[in-house]
Amino acid sequence: MTVQTGAPRSSKPWNATNWQIVASEVRQLQLRIAKATREGRYGKVKALQWILTHSYYAKLLAIKRVTQNKGCKTPGVDGVVWRTQGQKTMAVNMLKRRGYQPQPLRRVYIPKKNGKLRPLGIPTMLCRAQHAMHLLALEPVSESIADAQAYGFRPKRSCADAIEQCFRVLAGRNRAHWVLEGDIKACFDMIDHNWLLQNIPMDKLILEKWLKAGYMYEGQLHPTKSGTVQGGLISPTLLTITMAGLNKAIKAEVKRSDKVNLVTYADDFIITGSSKQVLENNVKPLVERFLKDRGLELSSEKTVITHIDNGFDFLGFNIRKYKGKLLTKPAKKNVLAFLENIRILIKKNATAKTENLIHLLNPKIRGWANYYRHGVSSKTFSLVDHNIFQAIRTWAKRRHPNKSSNWIENKYFCRVEHDNWVFNAGMKEIKKGRYGLLRLFKTHLTKIVRHVKIHGEANPYDPKYNSYFEERELRLHKNKYTILSV
Repeated sequence: MTVQTGAPRSSKPWNATNWQIVASEVRQLQLRIAKATREGRYGKVKALQWILTHSYYAKLLAIKRVTQNKGCKTPGVDGVVWRTQGQKTMAVNMLKRRGYQPQPLRRVYIPKKNGKLRPLGIPTMLCRAQHAMHLLALEPVSESIADAQAYGFRPKRSCADAIEQCFRVLAGRNRAHWVLEGDIKACFDMIDHNWLLQNIPMDKLILEKWLKAGYMYEGQLHPTKSGTVQGGLISPTLLTITMAGLNKAIKAEVKRSDKVNLVTYADDFIITGSSKQVLENNVKPLVERFLKDRGLELSSEKTVITHIDNGFDFLGFNIRKYKGKLLTKPAKKNVLAFLENIRILIKKNATAKTENLIHLLNPKIRGWANYYRHGVSSKTFSLVDHNIFQAIRTWAKRRHPNKSSNWIENKYFCRVEHDNWVFNAGMKEIKKGRYGLLRLFKTHLTKIVRHVKIHGEANPYDPKYNSYFEERELRLHKNKYTILSV
């Protein structure tokens, strides 16, 4: 295989890039890195990573990723963003190891659900591209050493896989009845730098520069003594490697009869156990020692031990047994938060055109419903639809305070088969035969489909799983946005 390193003398225009070839060349190197990792040939891993991070194709993919993601229009401390094709082409030549010095992060704070503020660091575009390029070399290693039941921020895995694994280890009479709900305190901010530098298999010089870059807040430079690059593309993968080995450490110290199983999603995890004593006296101290070596600690507020009959919330779902039957439902607080956000959006668009409001609401409603379509959600969907209907009707009445209820209903709602209350736009055009019906999506139209969990050992960088992932992608694509006919 021929791999181009560095930048060619005459780079092609950005829009002339053959992305299929680019992706294929990079993937071939990633497969070799993963194979060397599985074989324990870490010298070979390091050499292949060096080749990949100096590859022209890897630089192209890195620039493409950071200029197409959600934060591509948000600048770092230098105020620079890459918008034009010329800027992207020039950026490829800027991705060099020699002379690279990362700039500090731009610190912002975003509100959390509990009212507190979460710190977020925004790297410059050049630093983001460096993150993306080195992630291409690190991810094959991470996927080869990560715990089988870790699902957070990993390719081909999702929250639905984690919830399904919870169902598998808790459903049934002979399963564990107790659950340790774990939460790591300020996880991304507290990981020990020395541990990262000693254990993360990547370019140590580049990693140390990222860790020590600091951040700017209110015009002042603050040092970073611990933690990863908050907001950086590579941070979730650094956390995955940091948490790798927790399951093995626990299994080595407990009995099979203790029914201990770990399910991890980023810095949130649950551990099942046959009794409260097993979790409290055996498992929890093991977890605390494991985390302490990495500079981390459990949150005393959020780490609790719960009986499955009382249930617990995990990744937006409530998991609980009702008379011996395990059900996974949308968590009440998440439902209330979603409805509050929908009401706020409707109120903010009090004077918007009907079609514009529908275009704003539909992606949010559809996305929320599809997230919960694998759980026991039918009753919740009906409740959500009713609350959204009430909010829409209030919106319509405020627009026309002098009109009767019948007038408002005729203007904004229509009958579609068995549904008399379909909020829509463009009825006049429909009567003329010009357009189809633009309607507000209702969550109860989402078909409840049982999620098929990914195989724990499946590795997207292992060729023996190629056919497995191809079949899985086809199945997931077929089930995506499946709507019931009504």
